[in-house]
Amino acid sequence: MKRLARPSAVQRLVEKHRAAGRRVGLVPTMGALHEGHASLVRRARRECDVVVVSIFVNPTQFGPREDFSRYPRTLGNDLKLLRREGCDLVFAPSVRDMYPEGFGTMVVPGPLASELEGAHRPGHFAGVATVCVKLFTICKPHRAYFGAKDYQQALVVEQVAHHLNLDLRVVMCPTRRDLDGLALSSRNRFLSAAEREVALALPRAIREAARVLRSGRATPRAAQRRGRAALSRVKGLVPDYFEVRQADTLLPCSPKDRRVVILAAARVGKTRLIDNLRVFLN
Repeated sequence: MKRLARPSAVQRLVEKHRAAGRRVGLVPTMGALHEGHASLVRRARRECDVVVVSIFVNPTQFGPREDFSRYPRTLGNDLKLLRREGCDLVFAPSVRDMYPEGFGTMVVPGPLASELEGAHRPGHFAGVATVCVKLFTICKPHRAYFGAKDYQQALVVEQVAHHLNLDLRVVMCPTRRDLDGLALSSRNRFLSAAEREVALALPRAIREAARVLRSGRATPRAAQRRGRAALSRVKGLVPDYFEVRQADTLLPCSPKDRRVVILAAARVGKTRLIDNLRVFLN
């Protein structure tokens, strides 16, 4: 497994692989890797000849009062996990490598990025889109792998790649969960035992909304109201949103929609968590 920091060195190496006819898969991460990331690497390993994992805590996707400085950085453990999973190349640049002095170009995504996470984190998706376009340009993947836990992010990146005619496929992979049902996240390590118990209300409310939708006992709007009410009753949890949207566009649901997604975000203590579940209706 090689580890490189300079974009130019990564570009040269990947270009050699592509010239030799090898398919390149990229797993973009911010480090603090867990089993969810490992599952993305395994998927890339099955489908590609060369697996590249980027580790970069991207400052442009954090707001001024968000947790950039607090975000966990565990490079040593991350490298052990990646060796175990058969990663070929780790791209771990510095902020200066990615945003040299004088950098002033940003990718501004379309309306898909303006609500839900975009409404609660202004500028977040411009930072995500910018760093992803840079990673795609540097690493030149045929496929890029994202976890469905960040559902809106994956759709935004897919749309940016399509709109900018980038020659790659964005692959969204299933959310991985702990045994208690909480979606795996690098931020889960900030939760105390008591806070984790509170946080479990998020996946429970989503599962209950999915159940009543599948049963036909509630419309998307009614399931949305029930989910919001359930979260509002949980002491120690501050909901940001609970929405049922059309799965492919994140537009509000119409009565004819059969593919929907339930998306929710909430704060528990100082930790902000997001989760979602796609539902296919009869």
